Amino acid sequence: MSWDDAQIRAGGTREELETVPNVALIAGVTGIVGNTLADQLAEEDAPGGPWKVYGLARRPKPDWLNQSNLIYIQCNLLEREQTLAKLSPLHDVTHIFYVTWVSRDTEEESCEANGGMLRNVIDGLLPNAKELQHIVLQTGGKHYTGPFAYAGKLEIPDAPFKEDSPRLPCPNFYHTQEDIVFDTVKQKQGLTYSVHRPTVIFGFTAGNLMNMVCTLAVYASICKYEGKPLIFPGNRLCWTQLFDASDASLIAEQEIWASLDPKAKNQAFNSSNGDLFIWKRLWHLLAEKYELQVPEYKGEPTSLSELMKGKEQVWDKIVQENGLQPLELHEVGHWWFADLLLNQPMENVSSMNKSREHGFLGWCDTEKSFLSAIDKARANKVVL
Repeated sequence: MSWDDAQIRAGGTREELETVPNVALIAGVTGIVGNTLADQLAEEDAPGGPWKVYGLARRPKPDWLNQSNLIYIQCNLLEREQTLAKLSPLHDVTHIFYVTWVSRDTEEESCEANGGMLRNVIDGLLPNAKELQHIVLQTGGKHYTGPFAYAGKLEIPDAPFKEDSPRLPCPNFYHTQEDIVFDTVKQKQGLTYSVHRPTVIFGFTAGNLMNMVCTLAVYASICKYEGKPLIFPGNRLCWTQLFDASDASLIAEQEIWASLDPKAKNQAFNSSNGDLFIWKRLWHLLAEKYELQVPEYKGEPTSLSELMKGKEQVWDKIVQENGLQPLELHEVGHWWFADLLLNQPMENVSSMNKSREHGFLGWCDTEKSFLSAIDKARANKVVL
């Protein structure tokens, strides 16, 4: 069955569909995946293109976000009336790419906040965007391991993680968001969805809440400035065992594919690179990039949060002396996140078989992805 045939069965005629251009709304356009989506949708040969693209973000438009076809809308999605007012005039949106989230102190509060943001976007569009066809919802690997607050408290499935694993018995804002999407799809004939579950994401953005590559590059920048070795702060399991990662460009590619291909409709997909890595290897690549020494690893975890305590003035000097973007250390160095990822108690690997079986054959070399993300951060004057 062709793409047109599938859409005709969903309620539109071939003639009507041929006259409806694809219009994307990216919620979280300044994030790691959001800005990558904007890049890919701006390409002349983008699948389903040429696209018109709206991009939503809470902060003012950053200088580095300069896609020519991007219509930028500053909007705090937590503010319901503001969101409804800004989204209700967007009658031409055909595809929602929801790739944003907020952190709260408890998972229950995260469910309320993140569920509310998604409802606000949908409520702002659904009554007026008559051509709305698909909702992309990006969640993540905590679908399988549970929220950070529940680490070590749950019986999680064996790796590699597969999409049909049942929900864990704990609050999880991913579940809240999924249920909102499921209910929305029931309300509108022909509307479909896809859920995407990346693991740790490698890519570029500035000021993102969980940017692992940028965090490690900031750490390496400080080590280089101070003439210190690059100590690995994690546990032995993370130093030696297998993990996987998700390249931001590959995630965006999969999300665009799923928004267009009938075989991907109403499905959840893991979204990792399709290969494996060990942190020991990435750590030495990071050290080579910054011309640093890696001390012999003795298996004793060292908190990166402790190593980087009180380094704010050092970072300010690095920024000033090297003409970097005027970002404060807490905006680019997320030590708590690195400490969590580098001290995991088990291998964390997701199966990509379902995605391949449904027709998405994209893959990425994780080591090249890691180095490329550092290069992009450097090119945008975020790190040394």
